[in-house]
Amino acid sequence: MRISDDIHNYYEKMVVKQFTEMKLDDSYDTDFMADLTCVVLNQLPTRYIRHEVDMAFYLPPSERFEMETKVNKAISRSLKFMKQHKLSS
Repeated sequence: MRISDDIHNYYEKMVVKQFTEMKLDDSYDTDFMADLTCVVLNQLPTRYIRHEVDMAFYLPPSERFEMETKVNKAISRSLKFMKQHKLSS
């Protein structure tokens, strides 16, 4: 069996969306952002989906808020960690 290219971790989309809102690409280079993405996602649970519409329709607002909170906390911790350890420039 081959896993479909449609299947992905919903947290990936949430992290990228938050990076965009925070305009992190304006402050950091591609290598830093790639490392940051890995550090952030490694702190989050996985939530595999096949279709975005499934999450939009079936995800209760309270769960969405909890997921967004987890993303924001993971980004904050990861930025602090990476700046302290100078993993990338």
